[in-house]
Amino acid sequence: MSDTDDVALGPLWAGEQVLSVAAFTKESVNELFAAADKCKAAVNDEPGCDKSVLECCKHKVLALVFYEPSTRTNCSFAAAMLRLGGTYLQVNESSSSVKKGETLEDTLRCLACYSDLLVLRHPEKGSVARVSAFLRKPLINAGDGDGEHPTQALLDLYTILKEQGRIEGLTITMLGDLKYGRTTHSLAKLLAMFHVTLNYVTPPGLEMPEYVKDLVKAGGLVEQNEFSSLDDVIQTTDVLYVTRVQKERFASVAEYEKVQGSFVVDAKVLSEAKTTCCIMHPLPRVGEIAPEVDTFPSAAYFRQMENGMYVRMALIAKVLNKL
Repeated sequence: MSDTDDVALGPLWAGEQVLSVAAFTKESVNELFAAADKCKAAVNDEPGCDKSVLECCKHKVLALVFYEPSTRTNCSFAAAMLRLGGTYLQVNESSSSVKKGETLEDTLRCLACYSDLLVLRHPEKGSVARVSAFLRKPLINAGDGDGEHPTQALLDLYTILKEQGRIEGLTITMLGDLKYGRTTHSLAKLLAMFHVTLNYVTPPGLEMPEYVKDLVKAGGLVEQNEFSSLDDVIQTTDVLYVTRVQKERFASVAEYEKVQGSFVVDAKVLSEAKTTCCIMHPLPRVGEIAPEVDTFPSAAYFRQMENGMYVRMALIAKVLNKL
Protein backbone atom coordinates (compact mmCIF):
# COMPACT_ATOMS: atom_id res chain seq x y z
CA MET A 1 0.00 0.00 0.00
CA SER A 2 1.19 3.54 -0.69
CA ASP A 3 1.56 6.53 1.62
CA THR A 4 -1.65 7.93 0.14
CA ASP A 5 -3.97 5.31 1.65
CA ASP A 6 -4.52 6.87 5.06
CA VAL A 7 -7.58 9.14 4.75
CA ALA A 8 -11.27 9.46 5.39
CA LEU A 9 -12.60 12.17 3.05
CA GLY A 10 -14.31 11.28 -0.23
CA PRO A 11 -12.83 11.91 -3.67
CA LEU A 12 -13.69 14.70 -6.07
CA TRP A 13 -14.25 13.43 -9.57
CA ALA A 14 -16.98 13.09 -12.19
CA GLY A 15 -17.94 16.33 -13.88
CA GLU A 16 -15.91 18.43 -11.46
CA GLN A 17 -13.59 21.37 -12.13
CA VAL A 18 -9.89 20.73 -11.38
CA LEU A 19 -8.65 24.21 -10.53
CA SER A 20 -6.34 23.76 -7.55
CA VAL A 21 -4.59 21.06 -5.56
CA ALA A 22 -6.67 22.28 -2.61
CA ALA A 23 -9.55 20.16 -3.95
CA PHE A 24 -7.61 16.93 -3.41
CA THR A 25 -7.43 14.70 -0.36
CA LYS A 26 -5.09 11.80 0.29
CA GLU A 27 -7.94 9.49 -0.69
CA SER A 28 -8.57 11.12 -4.04
CA VAL A 29 -4.83 11.30 -4.78
CA ASN A 30 -4.50 7.61 -4.00
CA GLU A 31 -7.47 6.80 -6.23
CA LEU A 32 -5.98 8.86 -9.06
CA PHE A 33 -2.60 7.15 -8.75
CA ALA A 34 -4.22 3.71 -8.83
CA ALA A 35 -5.96 4.75 -12.06
CA ALA A 36 -2.65 6.09 -13.43
CA ASP A 37 -1.05 2.69 -12.73
CA LYS A 38 -3.90 1.08 -14.64
CA CYS A 39 -3.36 3.44 -17.59
CA LYS A 40 0.39 2.82 -17.57
CA ALA A 41 -0.13 -0.94 -17.60
CA ALA A 42 -2.56 -0.73 -20.52
CA VAL A 43 -0.33 1.58 -22.61
CA ASN A 44 2.68 -0.69 -22.07
CA ASP A 45 0.65 -3.89 -22.60
CA GLU A 46 1.74 -5.32 -19.26
CA PRO A 47 0.60 -8.88 -18.43
CA GLY A 48 -2.91 -8.90 -16.97
CA CYS A 49 -3.61 -5.27 -17.88
CA ASP A 50 -7.11 -4.00 -18.63
CA LYS A 51 -6.96 -2.99 -22.30
CA SER A 52 -10.48 -1.54 -22.16
CA VAL A 53 -8.87 1.55 -20.62
CA LEU A 54 -7.60 2.43 -24.09
CA GLU A 55 -11.15 2.85 -25.38
CA CYS A 56 -12.90 4.25 -22.31
CA CYS A 57 -13.14 7.79 -23.73
CA LYS A 58 -14.16 6.79 -27.24
CA HIS A 59 -16.33 9.50 -28.89
CA LYS A 60 -15.31 12.04 -26.23
CA VAL A 61 -13.70 15.36 -27.20
CA LEU A 62 -11.13 17.33 -25.19
CA ALA A 63 -10.64 21.06 -25.86
CA LEU A 64 -7.07 22.27 -25.31
CA VAL A 65 -6.97 26.05 -24.88
CA PHE A 66 -3.46 27.42 -24.42
CA TYR A 67 -2.80 31.16 -24.19
CA GLU A 68 0.83 30.54 -23.23
CA PRO A 69 3.47 28.38 -24.94
CA SER A 70 3.52 24.74 -23.86
CA THR A 71 5.18 21.56 -25.05
CA ARG A 72 4.87 18.93 -22.34
CA THR A 73 1.51 19.88 -20.78
CA ASN A 74 -0.17 20.45 -24.14
CA CYS A 75 1.21 17.35 -25.82
CA SER A 76 0.75 15.06 -22.84
CA PHE A 77 -2.93 16.03 -22.51
CA ALA A 78 -3.38 15.46 -26.25
CA ALA A 79 -1.57 12.11 -26.10
CA ALA A 80 -3.53 11.13 -22.98
CA MET A 81 -6.86 11.74 -24.71
CA LEU A 82 -5.77 9.82 -27.82
CA ARG A 83 -4.50 6.93 -25.68
CA LEU A 84 -7.95 6.76 -24.04
CA GLY A 85 -9.60 6.43 -27.45
CA GLY A 86 -10.90 10.00 -27.58
CA THR A 87 -9.97 13.00 -29.68
CA TYR A 88 -9.14 16.65 -29.12
CA LEU A 89 -9.41 20.10 -30.62
CA GLN A 90 -6.81 22.77 -30.06
CA VAL A 91 -6.95 26.56 -29.76
CA ASN A 92 -4.24 29.08 -28.90
CA GLU A 93 -4.12 32.84 -28.66
CA SER A 94 -2.92 33.31 -32.23
CA SER A 95 -5.64 31.10 -33.72
CA SER A 96 -8.61 32.23 -31.63
CA SER A 97 -10.99 35.17 -31.89
CA VAL A 98 -9.22 36.85 -28.98
CA LYS A 99 -7.44 38.76 -31.76
CA LYS A 100 -10.85 40.17 -32.67
CA GLY A 101 -11.49 41.22 -29.09
CA GLU A 102 -13.43 38.19 -27.87
CA THR A 103 -13.33 37.64 -24.10
CA LEU A 104 -11.83 34.54 -22.52
CA GLU A 105 -15.24 33.69 -21.07
CA ASP A 106 -16.94 33.75 -24.47
CA THR A 107 -14.18 31.68 -26.09
CA LEU A 108 -14.45 28.98 -23.44
CA ARG A 109 -18.26 28.98 -23.53
CA CYS A 110 -18.17 28.36 -27.27
CA LEU A 111 -15.57 25.61 -27.03
CA ALA A 112 -17.66 23.94 -24.33
CA CYS A 113 -20.37 23.54 -26.98
CA TYR A 114 -18.06 21.29 -29.01
CA SER A 115 -16.32 19.32 -26.27
CA ASP A 116 -16.85 17.23 -23.15
CA LEU A 117 -13.91 18.58 -21.13
CA LEU A 118 -11.70 21.67 -21.38
CA VAL A 119 -8.07 22.29 -20.41
CA LEU A 120 -6.97 25.91 -20.05
CA ARG A 121 -3.60 27.61 -19.66
CA HIS A 122 -3.60 31.39 -19.28
CA PRO A 123 -0.97 33.97 -18.18
CA GLU A 124 -3.28 35.69 -15.68
CA LYS A 125 -3.32 34.33 -12.13
CA GLY A 126 -6.86 33.38 -11.15
CA SER A 127 -8.15 33.40 -14.74
CA VAL A 128 -8.99 29.70 -14.85
CA ALA A 129 -11.04 29.83 -11.65
CA ARG A 130 -12.82 32.96 -12.88
CA VAL A 131 -13.90 31.50 -16.20
CA SER A 132 -14.96 28.19 -14.66
CA ALA A 133 -18.02 29.90 -13.18
CA PHE A 134 -19.38 30.42 -16.70
CA LEU A 135 -19.00 26.83 -17.90
CA ARG A 136 -21.38 23.90 -17.94
CA LYS A 137 -18.57 21.45 -18.72
CA PRO A 138 -15.63 20.44 -16.49
CA LEU A 139 -12.43 22.50 -16.73
CA ILE A 140 -8.85 21.55 -15.82
CA ASN A 141 -6.30 24.21 -14.87
CA ALA A 142 -3.13 23.75 -16.95
CA GLY A 143 -1.42 26.76 -15.37
CA ASP A 144 -2.61 30.28 -14.54
CA GLY A 145 0.26 32.78 -14.52
CA ASP A 146 2.32 32.36 -11.37
CA GLY A 147 -0.66 30.84 -9.57
CA GLU A 148 -1.10 27.06 -9.76
CA HIS A 149 -0.41 24.08 -11.99
CA PRO A 150 -2.31 21.26 -10.26
CA THR A 151 -1.77 18.50 -12.83
CA GLN A 152 1.98 19.10 -12.76
CA ALA A 153 1.94 18.77 -8.97
CA LEU A 154 0.00 15.52 -9.23
CA LEU A 155 2.42 13.99 -11.73
CA ASP A 156 5.34 15.23 -9.60
CA LEU A 157 3.92 13.55 -6.51
CA TYR A 158 3.29 10.36 -8.51
CA THR A 159 6.90 10.44 -9.70
CA ILE A 160 8.24 10.94 -6.17
CA LEU A 161 6.21 7.93 -5.03
CA LYS A 162 7.45 5.78 -7.93
CA GLU A 163 11.09 6.83 -7.51
CA GLN A 164 11.29 6.64 -3.73
CA GLY A 165 8.56 4.13 -2.90
CA ARG A 166 7.09 6.48 -0.31
CA ILE A 167 6.30 10.11 0.42
CA GLU A 168 6.16 10.22 4.21
CA GLY A 169 9.42 11.15 5.88
CA LEU A 170 11.21 12.42 2.77
CA THR A 171 13.34 15.56 2.55
CA ILE A 172 12.44 17.42 -0.65
CA THR A 173 14.60 20.34 -1.76
CA MET A 174 13.16 22.85 -4.23
CA LEU A 175 15.86 24.77 -6.09
CA GLY A 176 15.58 27.84 -8.32
CA ASP A 177 12.79 30.31 -9.04
CA LEU A 178 10.20 29.62 -6.36
CA LYS A 179 8.61 33.08 -6.57
CA TYR A 180 7.16 32.64 -10.05
CA GLY A 181 7.33 28.85 -10.27
CA ARG A 182 3.69 27.76 -10.19
CA THR A 183 4.76 24.11 -10.28
CA THR A 184 6.52 24.51 -6.93
CA HIS A 185 3.55 26.41 -5.46
CA SER A 186 1.17 23.57 -6.28
CA LEU A 187 3.56 20.82 -5.26
CA ALA A 188 4.30 22.43 -1.88
CA LYS A 189 0.55 22.73 -1.20
CA LEU A 190 -0.02 19.10 -2.18
CA LEU A 191 2.85 17.93 0.02
CA ALA A 192 1.23 19.69 2.98
CA MET A 193 -0.83 16.50 3.43
CA PHE A 194 2.31 14.51 4.32
CA HIS A 195 4.99 14.46 7.01
CA VAL A 196 7.90 15.76 4.92
CA THR A 197 10.69 18.32 5.15
CA LEU A 198 10.68 21.04 2.48
CA ASN A 199 13.90 22.95 1.82
CA TYR A 200 13.67 26.08 -0.35
CA VAL A 201 16.93 27.12 -2.04
CA THR A 202 16.64 30.28 -4.14
CA PRO A 203 18.53 33.25 -5.57
CA PRO A 204 17.83 36.55 -3.76
CA GLY A 205 14.38 37.88 -4.59
CA LEU A 206 12.97 34.59 -5.86
CA GLU A 207 11.92 33.09 -2.52
CA MET A 208 8.81 30.97 -2.07
CA PRO A 209 5.84 33.36 -1.56
CA GLU A 210 4.70 33.85 2.02
CA TYR A 211 1.12 32.85 1.22
CA VAL A 212 2.31 29.44 -0.03
CA LYS A 213 4.45 28.90 3.07
CA ASP A 214 1.51 29.92 5.26
CA LEU A 215 -0.79 27.40 3.54
CA VAL A 216 1.79 24.65 3.98
CA LYS A 217 2.35 25.62 7.62
CA ALA A 218 -1.39 25.53 8.31
CA GLY A 219 -1.40 21.79 7.66
CA GLY A 220 0.87 21.29 10.65
CA LEU A 221 2.78 18.38 9.07
CA VAL A 222 5.63 19.94 7.10
CA GLU A 223 8.94 21.35 8.30
CA GLN A 224 9.96 24.26 6.02
CA ASN A 225 13.48 25.69 5.75
CA GLU A 226 15.03 28.38 3.55
CA PHE A 227 18.61 28.46 2.26
CA SER A 228 20.71 30.42 -0.21
CA SER A 229 23.13 27.58 -0.96
CA LEU A 230 22.45 24.03 -2.13
CA ASP A 231 25.61 22.92 -0.31
CA ASP A 232 23.75 23.35 2.98
CA VAL A 233 21.18 20.63 2.18
CA ILE A 234 22.38 18.42 -0.68
CA GLN A 235 23.67 15.64 1.60
CA THR A 236 20.30 15.17 3.34
CA THR A 237 18.06 15.58 0.29
CA ASP A 238 15.94 12.66 -0.98
CA VAL A 239 14.34 14.54 -3.87
CA LEU A 240 15.98 17.50 -5.62
CA TYR A 241 13.31 19.43 -7.52
CA VAL A 242 15.01 21.91 -9.85
CA THR A 243 13.23 24.76 -11.65
CA ARG A 244 14.35 27.27 -14.25
CA VAL A 245 14.38 31.03 -13.70
CA GLN A 246 11.33 32.13 -15.68
CA LYS A 247 12.41 34.88 -18.06
CA GLU A 248 8.82 35.57 -19.14
CA ARG A 249 7.82 36.64 -15.61
CA PHE A 250 10.47 39.38 -15.27
CA ALA A 251 9.85 43.05 -15.99
CA SER A 252 13.15 43.38 -17.87
CA VAL A 253 15.89 41.22 -19.38
CA ALA A 254 18.40 42.92 -17.07
CA GLU A 255 16.52 41.72 -13.97
CA TYR A 256 16.37 38.20 -15.37
CA GLU A 257 20.08 38.10 -16.18
CA LYS A 258 20.98 39.05 -12.60
CA VAL A 259 19.71 35.70 -11.33
CA GLN A 260 19.87 33.36 -14.34
CA GLY A 261 22.57 30.75 -13.82
CA SER A 262 22.65 31.20 -10.03
CA PHE A 263 22.51 27.42 -9.58
CA VAL A 264 23.72 24.65 -11.86
CA VAL A 265 23.29 20.99 -10.90
CA ASP A 266 26.17 18.96 -12.36
CA ALA A 267 28.21 15.88 -11.55
CA LYS A 268 30.31 17.75 -8.99
CA VAL A 269 27.24 18.95 -7.09
CA LEU A 270 25.69 15.49 -7.13
CA SER A 271 28.88 13.86 -5.86
CA GLU A 272 27.79 15.13 -2.43
CA ALA A 273 24.23 13.78 -2.75
CA LYS A 274 22.78 10.49 -1.53
CA THR A 275 22.96 7.72 -4.13
CA THR A 276 19.19 7.37 -3.65
CA CYS A 277 18.47 11.08 -4.26
CA CYS A 278 16.31 11.54 -7.37
CA ILE A 279 16.60 14.62 -9.58
CA MET A 280 13.38 16.13 -10.93
CA HIS A 281 12.56 19.11 -13.15
CA PRO A 282 9.21 20.20 -14.68
CA LEU A 283 11.12 21.25 -17.83
CA PRO A 284 12.06 23.08 -19.96
CA ARG A 285 15.53 23.49 -18.50
CA VAL A 286 17.72 26.43 -19.42
CA GLY A 287 21.15 25.44 -18.14
CA GLU A 288 20.22 24.65 -14.51
CA ILE A 289 20.85 20.90 -14.97
CA ALA A 290 23.98 19.98 -16.91
CA PRO A 291 23.43 17.47 -19.76
CA GLU A 292 25.97 15.14 -18.12
CA VAL A 293 23.39 14.47 -15.39
CA ASP A 294 21.01 12.88 -17.93
CA THR A 295 22.91 9.59 -17.77
CA PHE A 296 22.72 9.37 -13.97
CA PRO A 297 20.29 6.68 -12.70
CA SER A 298 18.96 9.33 -10.32
CA ALA A 299 17.92 11.65 -13.19
CA ALA A 300 14.15 11.19 -13.11
CA TYR A 301 12.94 14.15 -15.18
CA PHE A 302 12.21 12.24 -18.39
CA ARG A 303 10.48 9.48 -16.42
CA GLN A 304 8.60 12.36 -14.78
CA MET A 305 7.39 13.52 -18.21
CA GLU A 306 6.17 10.02 -19.13
CA ASN A 307 4.38 9.77 -15.80
CA GLY A 308 2.61 13.00 -16.70
CA MET A 309 0.76 11.29 -19.54
CA TYR A 310 -0.42 8.44 -17.30
CA VAL A 311 -1.61 10.81 -14.56
CA ARG A 312 -3.42 13.00 -17.10
CA MET A 313 -5.01 9.93 -18.68
CA ALA A 314 -6.30 8.96 -15.26
CA LEU A 315 -7.54 12.48 -14.52
CA ILE A 316 -9.39 12.80 -17.84
CA ALA A 317 -11.03 9.41 -17.40
CA LYS A 318 -12.00 10.16 -13.81
CA VAL A 319 -13.51 13.57 -14.57
CA LEU A 320 -15.46 12.06 -17.49
CA ASN A 321 -16.56 9.23 -15.17
CA LYS A 322 -15.06 6.57 -17.43
CA LEU A 323 -12.60 4.88 -15.08
